[in-house]
Amino acid sequence: MCEFCKKHGDGKVWYKNAANYANDLLADIGRRRYIEGFLNSTIADGFRTLGRLESLFMKKGRLPGKLVRAMEDKARVEHFGQVLPIEEIRDIVLKADSVVRMPCACRWTISRKEERCCYALSYSPDAWYKGFDMGYFGKSSEEGLEAVSPDEAIKQMEALEDRGAIHSIWTMMTPFIGAVCNCTASDCIAIRTLSGIGAQTVARAEHVAAIDKDLCIGCGLCSTRCQFGAIDSAIHDGRQVSVVNDEKCYGCGLCRRACSVDAISLVSRLS
Repeated sequence: MCEFCKKHGDGKVWYKNAANYANDLLADIGRRRYIEGFLNSTIADGFRTLGRLESLFMKKGRLPGKLVRAMEDKARVEHFGQVLPIEEIRDIVLKADSVVRMPCACRWTISRKEERCCYALSYSPDAWYKGFDMGYFGKSSEEGLEAVSPDEAIKQMEALEDRGAIHSIWTMMTPFIGAVCNCTASDCIAIRTLSGIGAQTVARAEHVAAIDKDLCIGCGLCSTRCQFGAIDSAIHDGRQVSVVNDEKCYGCGLCRRACSVDAISLVSRLS
């Protein structure tokens, strides 16, 4: 079990610990203040910082290890995410007392384009997003928060996955779990931070893709769908098949959805 789970999981995977959904965590003044300034301090400032660091990375070829560790530590304390496959996302969403769909702050920051692929979750009547400042999106308070049922949210997320969305769960000041994002590697600030400068601001799923070489027909659709560059090809019994790099795989399940012969499954990363 990873250190994050040991710290926040109470003997379980951290997002399966009921305490991390507890409404009384919202009583924390620091968390309330963080949520109030979230869009400007975490998203807008985050993209500006990422742009500067990407330029530095391109010039130097690397960033100081101390700087990268500081970014990772800050993310774990404030807004930490983990990629999850749709079945685990389903379990989390169906437990919610209320769900609202809202614009993706990352995509809005990049292009001022409104993509409603983020979902704020509440597990009690006192939702963290009540009074959330939507002025960042050019809207009045709560104007862009579209209430949907948990079942509707799952159907929408499945449709987003068909279009290439990666599902992830996020804290609003760790360990309080408050949102599910359905984004792409090119648009998500956390995944861009990972790929652009190598800072681990979003974690791999507890699962990894596994390919049945006997079923694989070597079509390469899984490799095309993978946004982490985790799938390559190799020769097996005289024919070309796909192979997964476990270290690069984030367990999102997009490759599995693309496979027409059901040769891909997700297995525990610990097995």
